[in-house]
Amino acid sequence: MNACLEVPVAEVNGIALHHPDERLDADTLRQRACSELLRQAAIREGLLSRDDAPPADGVLSEAATLAVEQLIDGELHLPQPSEDECRRYYAANSARYADGERAELRHILFAVTAGVDVVALRSRAEQMLIEVRGGDESAFADAARAWSNCPSGARGGALGWLGADDCAPEFAREIFGHAEIGVLPRLVHSRFGLHVVQVLRREAGAVRPFEDVRGAVVAAMRQKSFITALRQYLSVLAGEAELRGVEIDAAASPLLQ
Repeated sequence: MNACLEVPVAEVNGIALHHPDERLDADTLRQRACSELLRQAAIREGLLSRDDAPPADGVLSEAATLAVEQLIDGELHLPQPSEDECRRYYAANSARYADGERAELRHILFAVTAGVDVVALRSRAEQMLIEVRGGDESAFADAARAWSNCPSGARGGALGWLGADDCAPEFAREIFGHAEIGVLPRLVHSRFGLHVVQVLRREAGAVRPFEDVRGAVVAAMRQKSFITALRQYLSVLAGEAELRGVEIDAAASPLLQ
């Protein structure tokens, strides 16, 4: 009977990415594949011993992690953004550099906890997103009371007025610096799980002058260049590899979070 529960094992050049009875969502599987591609590239470049054990749980050894960092430093050549490029980026993204921006929010949290079936959880969260976006004014609050894993569910998901400093950074990046009002058309991922988020109102902050945020702008542009370069490098590695049961696309990288 146990054999019936097994799923095809995804592999990169014959190295398994998970246990036969382990079910992974597509994003986790792609991230493991990216990590393994980089680990194997580090071995080929002589940065990591061939005795390094491939991780079946997706967590690289300390030696592999350091070797991958060395590999990336050597392979990715990032240009320094010019002054004009920085100013254009600042003009297009000035809301990101505003002080005092606030938003009144509601959310429905689908918490990721130990042992949870992430695939089923994501499916339920995506279905909930569709339902509340198509529902009436009371649909969101009713769904939060019934399904949210956050204490705010008892208040219909109400979080009140929040600023970026009041939220986990990965959550804040999805909310602030944007103009969207209403139920966001995407799930918001955070260290706590998957969120269906509704922005009720926004208050714009005061935008800081370019000279005050020049360093942050340069850092943001270099991060953008890094992500683009890493995606291209992973695409090359994937094209040279034998992949089974997993596809590497432009959105996948273990280092893009």
